[in-house]
Amino acid sequence: MNIRPVPFDHPDAVKLNDEVQLEYAERYGDEGDATPLDASMFEPPLGRYLIAYDGQDLPVATGGWRTQDENDEGYSDGDAELKRMYVIPGARGLGVARRILAALELDARTAGRSRMVLETGTKQPEAIALYISSGYEPCTKFGHYRFHDESRCFAKPL
Repeated sequence: MNIRPVPFDHPDAVKLNDEVQLEYAERYGDEGDATPLDASMFEPPLGRYLIAYDGQDLPVATGGWRTQDENDEGYSDGDAELKRMYVIPGARGLGVARRILAALELDARTAGRSRMVLETGTKQPEAIALYISSGYEPCTKFGHYRFHDESRCFAKPL
């Protein structure tokens, strides 16, 4: 597995983002994650976007973080928000998500962020298990889905 930084609008990132959006739509019965995102949010030093490639140089997983500070959506100064963590079905269970998560945490810490935060949902039990086993704890809801019953928010000091 080779994990590389790429722009959020890189063709491989767009392909995997389309796949994760389809999975969100299937799990939640909606259009997918409607959180507004653009490529500039993931440009260092304000963020980072990673793709994991397999031995044949095929993209198999993604994840990114973006800077957040105190605002009316419930973020706090120093937050780094985890976005678009996704592993294609054929690469699940191999520890790829955990490797991407660790790389993103290190990058956000190096960029001066003090806390990693994320929002997921009740219909993503695998994601919740990953985050809890990686030291994340439930926190006050924030972000685009903070008023949705299925939303679950987690945080971890960096």
